[in-house]
Amino acid sequence: MPIARPSRHRNRAAALALISTGIAASVVLTGLPAAHATPSSQAVVAEVYGGGGNSGATLTNDFVELANAGSAAYDLAGYSVQYLPGSPSAASKWQATALTGAIAPGGRYLVSESAGTGGTTPLPAADASGSIAMSGTSGTIALVNGTTPLTCITAADCAADPRVVDLVGFGTAVVREGSGPATGASNTASVARGASLADTDDNAADLTAGAPTPVNAAGQTPGGGGTDPTPDPEPTEPGTTRIHDIQGTTRVSPLKGQTVTRVPGIVTGVRTTGSKGYWIQDPEADADARTSEGVFVYTGSVTPTVAVGDKVLVTGKVSEYYPGTGSQSVTEVTAPTTAVLSAGNALPAPVTLDAATVPAAYAPDAAGGSIEGLPLDPARYALDFYEAHEGELARFSDARVVGGTTQYHEVWVTVKPDENPTRRGGTVYGSYDQPNTGRIKVMSIGAGADVPAADVGDRLAGTTTGAIDYDGFGGYNLQATQLGTLVDKGLEREVTRKQKGGELAVATYNVENLDPTDPADKFARLADGVVTHLSSPDIVALEEIQDDNGAADDGTVAAGQTLQKFTDAIVAAGGPRYSWRSVDPTDGTDGGEPGGNIRQVFLFNPHRVQFTDRAGGDATTAVKAVKTRKGAELSVSPGRINPGSEAWNASRKPLVGEFRFHGKPVFVIANHFNSKGGDQPLHSVNQQPVRSSETQRKLQATEVNTFVKSLLAADRDANVVVLGDLNDYEFSGTVSTLTSGGVLKDLLTTLPKSERYTYVYEGNSQSLDHILLSPALRRFDYDVVHINAEFADQASDHDPQIVRIKPDGC
Repeated sequence: MPIARPSRHRNRAAALALISTGIAASVVLTGLPAAHATPSSQAVVAEVYGGGGNSGATLTNDFVELANAGSAAYDLAGYSVQYLPGSPSAASKWQATALTGAIAPGGRYLVSESAGTGGTTPLPAADASGSIAMSGTSGTIALVNGTTPLTCITAADCAADPRVVDLVGFGTAVVREGSGPATGASNTASVARGASLADTDDNAADLTAGAPTPVNAAGQTPGGGGTDPTPDPEPTEPGTTRIHDIQGTTRVSPLKGQTVTRVPGIVTGVRTTGSKGYWIQDPEADADARTSEGVFVYTGSVTPTVAVGDKVLVTGKVSEYYPGTGSQSVTEVTAPTTAVLSAGNALPAPVTLDAATVPAAYAPDAAGGSIEGLPLDPARYALDFYEAHEGELARFSDARVVGGTTQYHEVWVTVKPDENPTRRGGTVYGSYDQPNTGRIKVMSIGAGADVPAADVGDRLAGTTTGAIDYDGFGGYNLQATQLGTLVDKGLEREVTRKQKGGELAVATYNVENLDPTDPADKFARLADGVVTHLSSPDIVALEEIQDDNGAADDGTVAAGQTLQKFTDAIVAAGGPRYSWRSVDPTDGTDGGEPGGNIRQVFLFNPHRVQFTDRAGGDATTAVKAVKTRKGAELSVSPGRINPGSEAWNASRKPLVGEFRFHGKPVFVIANHFNSKGGDQPLHSVNQQPVRSSETQRKLQATEVNTFVKSLLAADRDANVVVLGDLNDYEFSGTVSTLTSGGVLKDLLTTLPKSERYTYVYEGNSQSLDHILLSPALRRFDYDVVHINAEFADQASDHDPQIVRIKPDGC
């Protein structure tokens, strides 16, 4: 897997595919785990009303009412109530209102939210207040132990988040507890629990619709407290706060949590899908380069009615949105009230993004700590530069594409044409301290289809303009209002040469969760990759072969149907009839997509190479190196390396096989190391980011290194090929651990630095897949075959690679 992705904000379908982890993208609309005691012994969401101030409503505000069915006070310090739209996309985000105080035993607690334009009756004095504009008909409310916004957007993911204390989905909400959401919510009706506060974790059964009945901690009902909002005495005159005051000189607004009044600006962009809202920018900048003059005004589920060029005054609450764990934040004005003063105004001049303006250094090094409170230094660090222009208009010209257009209509470009270029047009990621500061993601502020299908090396000619935004899937990006013109450079998929008679061709290919339920086209394209582009290797180590029913979690572990379908496709593509060997995993123990049981598999051409079968290899038996008079051999073949080791917890175990080529034994070890899931992203608020997943990969590398040493102890001239998806870079501690003692050589390091990549992630061409050889294999010809990673249209997200070797005596 590449650098880890936190959840977040983007105009895309749910749950981004977790690259190389074996977890397929899916939205699982299932209920939360059953069930609390009835009634609940803890705090619950007792009533939800989102129709406040809407047409026909009596009450002026939305509200959430909590209750405590227990016999002791329930402390709410550090808690929040949070809201998610009823039909969230991956661009949707939770909004949070912080809570204080406690709920008395048997008591109530009232949280007021956004006011509408109608209604005549205020709520009783609220115990906590927020500015969330809830839907009157559909949404999800969560009581959360914490104030950081949740990132889950499916019922299953929210069920797995231990911070969620209680959750209510109403209307048609897909995130809900149990068999379905509570129904009947409207502008005049709330959904509420009965007097017993029954909580069986089934919203449809536990809550019913009726007239809203808000009650605060003091027992007051409407008419017993609360006041009408103070009218704005001068709605057309700017207040005293400017955008640069909101943005401040660090990553967090000095006005966070405060209401700002009549902030002036010009509308520079309007987003009507996903996370709706608009950007405003003050054309009268201050003299401090650290303070941005732009900010995003978040309107929630409400489509903005302003237009680009409108001169506006905005009143709302300043908030910091964190799109994922470890991410930086986006400064926003939420629950806005907007006054449009005039239309058709000239827009502020955009900042130019190029090699002269974007610094070479990426971020201040805080020894893994947070940079959130550090004063920005936009002349020195790229992350500080982008933060100092967050929300402002920016532009670049004639930029090279360094990451092909994704299925989510995003494309990565570089504004620095000379920064670590690959020979095919990308930008190579060559060390932890050089993340390539010229990369930026481009997304259309209009229809996603506006972003052209581009491959690495193509060019966006002319000018691209938009607001600088931030999300958890890549960090700073340009929300384009004007896209350059695509110039197709005609990147072609590579074809490697055919092996000669005395060469043993061994390849590795991650086929991305292949199972029989995949479309025939995927099998055909992967097969063409093996036959045409890899020229039908003698041995192919496959990663991410799933069991015979894919993600169905019913105990199936065999993968014979998957492999039969794939080898048939290879024959249909003009390739040989491959045989295969593998070891079925124990159900649910090897990580990857739940139910998928991914594993490594050897395909081999029996007319070119023989497999030495030795019985006894299974999911839990460790293969051993055996010393004989004729050299080393395996105790079982195929077998797995020390499968009981903690190094392989919830991860794939290496597959080891003994082959013979022209009578010479060759030992092949196929790997798929632990993913990078859980690592902080390059753009993390912690710098340098914490790469926690590397700990397990180093343990795995140690196990493989130890096994290779045992083979070499049995025969110092043993021919050993170690290959597969190591989920780490050639400069990583994982690879240095694997090669420790000189027992293996990573062939990626034999290539020029500009060619050391097998994968493209967030505009970085990087190495995840490797082939390594033991010292006896001195004669080799190695090739990374670029057919997927650089293209918008991919059969897999990995490029395969191949080595042609000549064992001594062949």
